[in-house]
Amino acid sequence: MSTSIGFIGLGVMGTPMALNLARSGVPLVVWSRSSTHYETLRSAGAIVAESLDALFSKCETAVLMLAHEEAIDEVLGRHTPMFAQRVAQRSIVNMSTTSPGYSRSLADEIGACRGRYVEAPVSGSRKPAEAGQLVVMLAGQPEEVERAQHLVQPMCRDSLVCGDVPAALTMKLAVNLFLITMVTGLAEATHFAQRHGIDLAQFARALNAGPMASDVSRIKLDKLVTQDFSVQAAITDVLKNSRLVAEAARSAGISSPLLDASHALYGETETMGHGGLDMVAVIHALSQRSAQTTGEALPSR
Repeated sequence: MSTSIGFIGLGVMGTPMALNLARSGVPLVVWSRSSTHYETLRSAGAIVAESLDALFSKCETAVLMLAHEEAIDEVLGRHTPMFAQRVAQRSIVNMSTTSPGYSRSLADEIGACRGRYVEAPVSGSRKPAEAGQLVVMLAGQPEEVERAQHLVQPMCRDSLVCGDVPAALTMKLAVNLFLITMVTGLAEATHFAQRHGIDLAQFARALNAGPMASDVSRIKLDKLVTQDFSVQAAITDVLKNSRLVAEAARSAGISSPLLDASHALYGETETMGHGGLDMVAVIHALSQRSAQTTGEALPSR
């Protein structure tokens, strides 16, 4: 087995993350359930594996950046005889966002097969991923976490060691709770300004000059003002993340009223057919609620 690093999952986040690894000189082997970005990775020096088995045969460490738990189970061959073959004597660095309980059980099963597991979820969307400015949260055995922390450096601005699994994912969900409610509040404020006839460019200047402005608010506010719904963090992904936060809150007996209201709005936005748009498209659900309140007709999509 070589010292190559495997990277599985080349979606909106995974592609720029893998590119930053390849461009930094990491010997990278990639595979994805969708092959649309293979040429981009090849041009950066990565090797494209012909199959999952080929990737695992070449790599002692496999990084996962996948959309959901079912995809992780599929690529690892979980609940099949392939699982032990793919994880034994290997390090699995899971950068995907899952429930803490799922991650804990996966860590236990990988350990039982003599494999090693590190949680490494990220905070940030497509733009920070492209710039190598993500924040990575890590949990696991100290020696493995140290190795993973060195590996993720080309992808991140900072990394935090959180303790044992699933502490990194719990931290990620806490961060996501703030992000989701903040962007939802920004969309609602923009909708409020818009409905009152306020010039949105002037509204943006007022917010951006004030103490509440942040990198996230500036980026998302610009998208709202220009009605640019190109994806950085998709509605469907935010809906999944808000569900994970709500489930974690309920399991600990925690109230999450702001998150629950946001979750409902993202669900409505997805139902409207906007699941592939950026999270700021939640403003469509707010517009729909206003139209229902006033009895006016919604503009056609």
